[in-house]
Amino acid sequence: MGKIVVQLALLGLMLAVVYTLPNKEDWDIYKYHINSTVTDGYAITIITSRVVNRRDQPTEIEFHVKIPKNAFISQFKMSIEGQMYDGVVKAKEEAQQQYSEAMSRGQSAGLVSSVGRSLEEFTTSVTVAAHQKVTFELTHEELLKRRLGQYELQIYARPMQPVNDFKIDVSIYEQPDIVFSEVKGGLNNPILATIGAAESQNQLDVHFHPTVEQQTLCGACGDDGLNGDLVIVYDVFRDETLGHLKESDGFFVHHFAPTGLARISKNVIFVIDQSGSMQGRKMRQTRAALVHILADLAMDDYFGLITFNHAVHPWKRELVQANEHNVGIAKEFARTIEDHGSTDINSALLDGAKMLNQNPRDGSASILILLTDGDPTTGERNPVIIQKNVMRAINKKFPLYCLGFGHDVNFEFLEKMSLENSGVARRIYDDTDADLQLKGFYAEVATPLLTNVMLIYEGGANLTQTNFSHYYNGSEIVVAGQITDNNIETFSPRVVAISGNKHVEFSETNSSTVMTASLSESNTRRLWAYLTVKQLLDKELQLDGEEKERAKQEVLELSLKYRFVTPHTSMVVTKPPGENAQVLHKPKEGEKHPLPRGGFFRSVVSSLHYDDPSFPAQRLHGTANRRRQGTMHPSSRGPAGRRVHPQGSMDSDRGMTWSASSPMSESITVARIPSVFAPTLVSITTVLQRFVRKTVNGSLPLCYDLNEFMLLKLLHNPNRELSINGQLESYPSVGFKRIVIHNQNQRIDINQRHIRVNDGQNATKIRWEPNIIDIQRGKLIQSHNKTTIMIEDSLLIIMRHEKKGKSLLWPIFSQVSNDPVEGLLAVKPLVYESVSAPSGTVTVSGKTFTVSEGDIFDYSVTSAPRIKCWLTSAENALEGRLFDFLVSDL
Repeated sequence: MGKIVVQLALLGLMLAVVYTLPNKEDWDIYKYHINSTVTDGYAITIITSRVVNRRDQPTEIEFHVKIPKNAFISQFKMSIEGQMYDGVVKAKEEAQQQYSEAMSRGQSAGLVSSVGRSLEEFTTSVTVAAHQKVTFELTHEELLKRRLGQYELQIYARPMQPVNDFKIDVSIYEQPDIVFSEVKGGLNNPILATIGAAESQNQLDVHFHPTVEQQTLCGACGDDGLNGDLVIVYDVFRDETLGHLKESDGFFVHHFAPTGLARISKNVIFVIDQSGSMQGRKMRQTRAALVHILADLAMDDYFGLITFNHAVHPWKRELVQANEHNVGIAKEFARTIEDHGSTDINSALLDGAKMLNQNPRDGSASILILLTDGDPTTGERNPVIIQKNVMRAINKKFPLYCLGFGHDVNFEFLEKMSLENSGVARRIYDDTDADLQLKGFYAEVATPLLTNVMLIYEGGANLTQTNFSHYYNGSEIVVAGQITDNNIETFSPRVVAISGNKHVEFSETNSSTVMTASLSESNTRRLWAYLTVKQLLDKELQLDGEEKERAKQEVLELSLKYRFVTPHTSMVVTKPPGENAQVLHKPKEGEKHPLPRGGFFRSVVSSLHYDDPSFPAQRLHGTANRRRQGTMHPSSRGPAGRRVHPQGSMDSDRGMTWSASSPMSESITVARIPSVFAPTLVSITTVLQRFVRKTVNGSLPLCYDLNEFMLLKLLHNPNRELSINGQLESYPSVGFKRIVIHNQNQRIDINQRHIRVNDGQNATKIRWEPNIIDIQRGKLIQSHNKTTIMIEDSLLIIMRHEKKGKSLLWPIFSQVSNDPVEGLLAVKPLVYESVSAPSGTVTVSGKTFTVSEGDIFDYSVTSAPRIKCWLTSAENALEGRLFDFLVSDL
């Protein structure tokens, strides 16, 4: 067996992203190990962190781990001074009582939440006695997916402090041999990292043992240690045979990705949402991506373009060949697509399916691709009826791929519709690289090689999915199952498919086709269980009634047997006596994580208004009224009746000086603001936030709280390509730990220690000390405890406040134009007190919410009368899509 050893002097590799957020004066991470083993594409990663409490009193120590969204956590345990506390996987219903009790106490540690494009975060904490140690250990498992001809292992390393004993050891075993491997990402350094040739080798070892000094010297590092990403890509040898099949302990796994096949010409229709919600950057990026994709069409492809809002607008009534003339005209059409109107998804997809059905071509592969950013708002609006209509129109003839643009899209609706029609759904993140995401997805389906693929296993049982509509260049089909009676002699695999106009069969084997496992005997069985659970979850989404319940029960039984944390299971995290158990929950794609019912949302928006009696109190919805004279006397009530009184004065020449009393009862002069910024100011205070929605069947509105551990949309102005997101500091602190500004293609990342400005090519890192730098469309003015960012007619001031050795960030925003904006900085604050009342239900946006006894409260707004509301849980509010200010990534 050949072996490759890669020594990384300043690089890290793992299948999880791990970081701990310590206060350096409180605890010290002195040992940090990640051991990851990848066997035939199945990765098992163990993350171990050993921490000591350096204080003379008990301290709560946190453990944060970011893992791939496709991974299942299979084990978690803590060891405190020799005593082991294991997590136990249970059915979600069985763990519900402990879960509900934890939520009612306002606890949200021990939680898995979606935090980005490909990651989830696990968070837990435990109180450790003075000078004692705790060891956290978490295991997760994942089947790597081959895309564009390669597998990827990714890390975002951010321990938040240099660690004395920091080790990452990764071993990759593949049959057949590894043919290439490459290191990419922000932590990659060609001088300090080398990688050997992989030809005729089937093992790749990665060792990453940086010294404390090396953890602070790389381009993406600093005093806080490693902070950047690393991507390892690799692939294995492929040939024209049946592929690679491995047998172990009565189970098998088959990797099918043949080479040497001729590409099939395709018929592809792009159905593009051009409704008003696609305005601004979304529409510009869609146009740019579409022009690029059209240029990549092969000469023998046929294509069509359909745009839609409240009506359907086909570019041509039939498919046209992708010759130079037609592609040129289509590009010009794509460049002129404008956003306006509402969204009729049903009619657009039916027209697309009709066009493909009316233009069949023998020996070709048909594909329907939908891009939308919202729910159906006109025409047929019932998602169930739309799904049935589309499934009937497609009739299993071709796949439907749904691309959901942004976080507001009803992703479950798109996902179910795609799965019902042999496709997949993919979320396109509303970011500066959205056009690259669109082009990347198209590249995955651009080259079909086989259609109607069927994998047949005589002597096999309990098989995962065996029928696939298309096989694309650079992808891979993986099937696992059991071998009947564990008799390899009677086991016979073969694959039949269509290549162009001819039927093809793969049954020939080579010397490496069937291998009896000698490494990690149980991995093949676990891979089968993992793949079965994943596919059953997809199947469950498509089913109803008894069939849906049977699929759910199968998922539950396998999850409990193999200790997988899935949407139907929870892991109860046990703790030492006196501390409450926590419950680990895995969200679905696009699902916001559950939140403590009645928990505190410790950041709030207050609005300022003029004291002039002829000028009404400002209700901020992204607009500002110009006024040249007057004094601003905003007021909002904080916890325990404390009031915060920002006050300012303004004249037409000198502008306005704004000051505020902080929650810590300190008076802070924030800024002298030019008069162009003066009309509207919004600041973050410590008021407990409660959100309110109007109800249909009740005289009282519906209310709900939100808490920390969330990434929040503070402000979004699509017209100016400006957005501001924030991450709350953990309880009991009141403020933000991080604020990120997206200014066109520039990213300004502000935390409690420094500021990083990155435009995609150049990065500038500055500390909290006097400085002035140019940014796109404006300037950034820095001082010891204040950052002022001026972008066109918008002004953002971020104050840094010290409390008990911890820095907290406080944003203040002002805008002169009447551009519509959304986010927490455009919401009216509420102050409330609880009172008791009988139970009931209320309806909002067609959804019914249950409210329990004692869940009515009073709330008040400055100069507004006190009224009552029904209170529902934050989980229900998020599930019912009432709250739109969460983001999955800063």
